[in-house]
Amino acid sequence: MKYHVKYQEEYSRGELLLRAFFGMFYIMIPHGILMMILAIGLMFYRIIAWWTILITGKFPKSAFDYQVKFMRYQLRVNARNSNLADGYPAFGLDGTDENTDFDMPYVEEISRGTLIIRTLFGPFMIFPHAIALIFRMIGTMFCAIIGFWSILLTGKYPKGMFDFVVGTGRWAYRVQNYLNFYTADYPPFHGNVLPHENKDVEDDMGGDDEILDDI
Repeated sequence: MKYHVKYQEEYSRGELLLRAFFGMFYIMIPHGILMMILAIGLMFYRIIAWWTILITGKFPKSAFDYQVKFMRYQLRVNARNSNLADGYPAFGLDGTDENTDFDMPYVEEISRGTLIIRTLFGPFMIFPHAIALIFRMIGTMFCAIIGFWSILLTGKYPKGMFDFVVGTGRWAYRVQNYLNFYTADYPPFHGNVLPHENKDVEDDMGGDDEILDDI
């Protein structure tokens, strides 16, 4: 899985204040309405995918691609709401963004046994992750508050805190993908970039962008 947010050396104080006072109106509401509509389509895709895997053992490519695009869209919006990236997020599933990127390798074959086991016991299997992420989210909240004031005063987001916030999102995405059968790999108990993910980002970004690792 590739989950990438570009670290900016300088952040706009003007955009920060604009998001703080008016972000609800020009980011959260319009994007939120569209994402709710798209989430309805995602729900139907997941139902179709579940039955297709049960009958054929294969994950429908269209359903997989829809999920990837939806999560990519989520990342674009969340990065702005969390002050991790400047700029306005593009609308829709096919929008592009120079500051964020998300991708998943397509897994065509999924065993029916895996499908049934995760359907019945998936919540229990990721319960330790849920507990860890609760504490992680608390730390992320404090990092976000400090990051806000740091950008306002200095124009910079502390790099270690930035990595921690991004890592929390990466960890949560891995858990979500595991529950929804988009990967066969049980998620690690951290939000660091894994070695093969590191290479994916370098290849796509030309090796010039900084790779984000947790502290």
